[in-house]
Amino acid sequence: MDLKDIKAIIDLMKKNSITEFELERQDSKIRLKRGLNGGQPTPADDTTTLISNSLALQQAPPLPTQVPTAPVATGEIEIKSPMIGTFYRAPSPEAGSYCEVGSDVNPDTVVCIIEAMKVMNEIKAEVKGVITQILVENAKPVEFGQPLFKVRPS
Repeated sequence: MDLKDIKAIIDLMKKNSITEFELERQDSKIRLKRGLNGGQPTPADDTTTLISNSLALQQAPPLPTQVPTAPVATGEIEIKSPMIGTFYRAPSPEAGSYCEVGSDVNPDTVVCIIEAMKVMNEIKAEVKGVITQILVENAKPVEFGQPLFKVRPS
């Protein structure tokens, strides 16, 4: 299972109010659990709801692999986290940061890494512009959809 499949599952879990998902194959196992309503899980109304939500998950079309960037009131665009994990500004502790405030970025520019399930995932800007703010400290946990950077489009 690759990263885009996991992202699609997470998005479908949100859309269908599924709090837990588990998939086991011969060589791998994945279990996702999410909280709703301020971190408190919302109980399913009944087993039928949970089963129908699971069927919808299996039949849904694939979703985009990256969290869309959102315009901010100031005209800046936020680069958001596409997953839950640990945010890193550089490829290793000894290396320089991928970007700084004032750095020019284009859609293919790697701006950070998010470590999820012991996998290092490069996150690209997916927008052209200049980094105006870095919103997360290095080596701190991030949530799905959390703003990481602000970019002034160019």
